Amino acid sequence: MHEHPLQRFFRSLRERPVFAWERYQQRDVLVIDHPLCQAVFSRQGAQLLHFQPRGQKPWLWCAAKWPQVGAIRGGVPVCWPWYGRHPSENAWPSHGWARLIDWKLLESSSDHDGVHLHWQLQLCDWQVDLYADLGEGMELRLSTEHHDSLPCQLSQALHAYWRIGDVGEVALSGLEGAHGYDQLNRAVCQQEGELRVDGGCQRVFQHEGELQLKDHAWQRELCIDTGDSADTVVWHPGARPLLGVSWDEVSEFVCVEAASGGTESLCLAPGEQAHLSLQARAGV
Repeated sequence: MHEHPLQRFFRSLRERPVFAWERYQQRDVLVIDHPLCQAVFSRQGAQLLHFQPRGQKPWLWCAAKWPQVGAIRGGVPVCWPWYGRHPSENAWPSHGWARLIDWKLLESSSDHDGVHLHWQLQLCDWQVDLYADLGEGMELRLSTEHHDSLPCQLSQALHAYWRIGDVGEVALSGLEGAHGYDQLNRAVCQQEGELRVDGGCQRVFQHEGELQLKDHAWQRELCIDTGDSADTVVWHPGARPLLGVSWDEVSEFVCVEAASGGTESLCLAPGEQAHLSLQARAGV
């Protein structure tokens, strides 16, 4: 069982400020130490890489080794302004530009409920804002505004890697009866009973309401809500190798993501906004 690589910042007994910038693997990271939780963001991608409420195990997984340049695998990458491969430009990076670019931290504050952050990225005629509320639970909200004079296509995701004890002992409930598309089998599907991901999974569900991620190895449950307007994507690579990730690490995460525009690309009119959210809380 691997320790989360970013727990290193919290080993010291000395008291830390609530917010402190550090340098780690050639990236600027914001280390957050609040009475209710500990967390780490990277400036690159405004990516929440670590979140751990007090007295609990980490909620998010992150790869131990990061590439010198490029996307960091783990936490909650912001896939924007496209999710997956670009529909027409094959040379452009998978999952868009946002996770590769440094964002501006416009606001960070703390109170008795936790910490509150506002990140922003302006790119061409787009503005995207990420709001994070972290305390006993976590909530991320992504808001996109389009300032071009012509309509434009958008797809996006909050691609969360949830930390688990063992992928072979995990079950997702709350999807029973949901219709979706199985991208591995290239066929429509309807979920019957609990979903297990051991052996690989890449399914997109049209679904509303909370999911329960039952982690039997760690004897805990996380309740995950991808919002009313988004698809719920469940992904695990199974036996397929992931670049820069050891075989042992692959067994320690499952992705449950909020995504929109992946199955039917969103068309934003000039000045129109698009929203995406991801919430999680500890199960009973």
